[in-house]
Amino acid sequence: MPENGGASVQTIDRAASVLRVLASGPSEGLRLADVTAAVGLGKATAHRLLHGLLDVGFVELDTASKRYALGYELFVLGAAARRFQIVDMARPALARLAAGTGDTVYLSVRDGDQALCVDRSTGHYPIRTLTLDVGDRRPLGVGAGSLALLAFQDEAEIARILRDDHAARSPFERFAADRLRDMIRITRATGHAFNDGYIVGAMAAVGVPVLDETGKAVAALSIAAIRERMQEARRAELAEALRSEADRLSRMLATNRPDETGAEQTREELS
Repeated sequence: MPENGGASVQTIDRAASVLRVLASGPSEGLRLADVTAAVGLGKATAHRLLHGLLDVGFVELDTASKRYALGYELFVLGAAARRFQIVDMARPALARLAAGTGDTVYLSVRDGDQALCVDRSTGHYPIRTLTLDVGDRRPLGVGAGSLALLAFQDEAEIARILRDDHAARSPFERFAADRLRDMIRITRATGHAFNDGYIVGAMAAVGVPVLDETGKAVAALSIAAIRERMQEARRAELAEALRSEADRLSRMLATNRPDETGAEQTREELS
């Protein structure tokens, strides 16, 4: 028999309380007794709520330790909500970068094990590198923005993706797992990813992560140009311009509001 309206609201409220307790708990999760004590529910009620949340992927259970933790589906929902927010926040940054460099600028976010292009801005240089359309996807690690996203995940997640996503990367011969590990190491060391014509031979790109408060990449900004415009000195300048805008976006996401300090205009064009 369906629950009445009051009971349904109460169930939602209790489920939300359970999720908040798990979110504030240790990374290894909480036992049923811990959840019961923190939420103030009976053991049977807490157990029923946890397993209902387990069924829809909002909670995960480590069967060895009997500990409950937040599930991957909550990450997916959170990433989807943040995706729409970051597109609006990043649009002025894309416009500034495109105007200051003359090249094409991309904004990508993580969508599962893929990088999703969610916005693009083109500069004034006559040869445009439109290698991605808004809505295009690539396996994580394939391309400058996608590599920046992958390199700044935690080690266990990177290992899983490199292990499980081989088939998705197979059309991109230059991005085999062993080579990607080297790319990730270099990207972490320099703070930016570089794609030196590995997808389209005449085109190169540099990308940087937009980090959340934990240091994990939630988005990436990248600039693509013909390879002749990606010589080492200019590439370093582009990476610095990208990093400045990415840091600004990170601050905006952390405070959930536009940056009130005002964005500095590019002092001299990099084109």
